[in-house]
Amino acid sequence: MKNIDLINSFINYLVVEKNYSDKTVKSYEDDLNSFALEINKNLLDITEEDIINYLKVLKDNKYKKTSVSRKISSLKSFYKYINFKKIKEGYNPTTYILYPKKDKKLPNFIEYNELEEMIQSSLEGKNKERNNLIIELLYATGVRVSELVNIKLNDIDFNDQSIRVMGKGSKERIVYYGEYALNALNNYINGERKETLNNIDSEWLFSNKKGDHLSTRMIELIIDKIMKNVSIKSKVSPHTLRHTFATHLLNSGCDIRVVQELLGHENLTTTEVYTHITNEELRNTYNKFHLRK
Repeated sequence: MKNIDLINSFINYLVVEKNYSDKTVKSYEDDLNSFALEINKNLLDITEEDIINYLKVLKDNKYKKTSVSRKISSLKSFYKYINFKKIKEGYNPTTYILYPKKDKKLPNFIEYNELEEMIQSSLEGKNKERNNLIIELLYATGVRVSELVNIKLNDIDFNDQSIRVMGKGSKERIVYYGEYALNALNNYINGERKETLNNIDSEWLFSNKKGDHLSTRMIELIIDKIMKNVSIKSKVSPHTLRHTFATHLLNSGCDIRVVQELLGHENLTTTEVYTHITNEELRNTYNKFHLRK
């Protein structure tokens, strides 16, 4: 089989059988195409040495470790598929390929007073009800921005104050919200949302004039605009509010396994990164108040 046929077959598998998102599929496709172009060999004839040489090229071109890890992951998934579909059984040149060691980088988060400043800023100017709800829901639920834009009205249980969201790998979970987010929801749904749609039916919570859901990029731009009117100097993205949600819960004594479920993390180790933040918080508090530090 030609490389283009092998890659297309794999991409079709990701879409049809694995139900991966468009963004994830595009990432796999780009990684495999760039690898095939660089190696210039049939993908069924690749050796471990070929991959090692490819990784050296990436290193020489100063690719970030996260990018290299993603490319390795794409290759590992591709050759796992080659075995699974029996295209070439017992063949996997990525078996002993190791991921680069990750740089220890703690998730960034904001303090509660900074969050309040963001909330106040969201209540100013055009589309204030929509913008306020975006901030309130991201902080109240800890959802990913991709999950936020895909919330439908019938996903929301107003009595239970919960929302059904579809996470990574099409895994469904329930998240919860409090009175602040509930008020913001009611204000937006009964106000700006109706005005925006102007009698057009839409299943999406965050909808544009045509009835389509907002893009993740649009949410990022909205937050960027909100941040222009606050004193916070650090970069704040939708994911920052997800980090803030998790950090504040743990700092308040919430069980880490509960936080894991709310975030939709498959492995507890993914959630444990937030304990490093809470440990840092403890250390700072100790150094601030202990008399003989």
